[in-house]
Parts: sequence; structure tokens; C-alpha cells
Amino acid sequence: MNIILLGPPGAGKGTQARILVEERGMTQLSTGDMLREAKDSGTEMGKRVAEVMARGELVTDEIVIGLIREKLEAAPDAGYIFDGFPRTLKQADALADLLSEQGQVLDRVVELRVDDTALVSRITARSTCATCGEVYNDITKPIPADGVCTHCGGTEFKRRADDTEAALQKRLMEYYKQTSPLIGYYYAKGQHCRVDGLGEIDEVKAAIAEKLQTSA
Repeated sequence: MNIILLGPPGAGKGTQARILVEERGMTQLSTGDMLREAKDSGTEMGKRVAEVMARGELVTDEIVIGLIREKLEAAPDAGYIFDGFPRTLKQADALADLLSEQGQVLDRVVELRVDDTALVSRITARSTCATCGEVYNDITKPIPADGVCTHCGGTEFKRRADDTEAALQKRLMEYYKQTSPLIGYYYAKGQHCRVDGLGEIDEVKAAIAEKLQTSA
């Protein structure tokens, strides 16, 4: 099964992707992680990525699709979660072409719907484990009193510099301008479904599981 997790910054895509990886054995393809991995890989594609990033330029869609192609060819039966890609209609078309070329399909696009005001409150209170990326929240899931991550045992935590209200509003505007059209795109293809992203983690997990079951 191949799925896309769609939603604005802070909607919980990363948290739910980790759950799907742990419980279903799926593989998360995060654009940022793939680029960092490629940059240090020494492969021809990796050298291209390193050169572009060294110049401070944005990595092209062609390069990202190339990295995804490498992953699909290496483990075609893994079951993939696309996280952070596609972001635009052009990228969505490119991903559709790639999956078709590889004899694969996109089974579900799960949109994590959230209220902007509630999202700002969630994000400005967010911190993550510096070791494994487990997400904590000052209000709903505070860092344990002993200062030890419940997921990996790490003891260092961090907050993103752009997890401020002003920065988040800018990121939300960029999301609505670029990525929101994907909702209609995938709805028209019959692949889109929606869950409430503001529920408790286990509630969102159960809602996603139900949506994936109906597409199985």
C-alpha cells in the first residue's frame, strides 16, 4: 500500500507516519530525510543534491523524483508513505507518472484536517526529541518529568526556531497557496479521504486505520 499524508505544518503527519512505520512496516519517504541521506551518499544523484544545496538553491522536482525512483526500485514491495511530497499539482502528476512506470499505484491520500487557531496553539507549544524526533507538547503531551524520551530514551529536546505564531502564519499561507489544490486533485481521482487531525494521537491513528482499511 502506498499513501500520502497531507496537511499543513504541525498537523501531525510525522507522528502518524512513525506509527504506520512501526505498526505496519511501511517505509516513510520524507523529502528532507531523502535529501540529507543523498547528500552524504556519494552516489551520482547524491553529488547533484550536494552541489545544488551548496549553492543554496532549491532542489528541483526532477531530483526529488529521481530519489523516490531509487527507493521504489530498491524495495518495490515496501509500502510507502509520502511525507512532504508532492506539494504542487506538477509534482503530483510527476509522482503519478513514476508510480505508473514502476507498476505501482497510490492507494490513499489522507488529509489531516485541522483548525488554524488550534494549530497555532499546538505548534507554539511543540518540542521534539533531538535523537528520534518524537513530538511533545507543553499542554497535551509534556516532556516527561525525568527528562527522558519515552520513545528512545534520549535526554535532549529542541524547539524549531520557526515555531512561532508569525512564522507559522507564513508557512500556513504557503501551504494553502501551493498544496491545498492537491485536495481537489486527489478527490477527483477518488483517492482522497479526511480525518480530524486535532484529536488525540490514538484517535487520529484509529481514524487513519479505518480509512486505509476501506481502501484495502
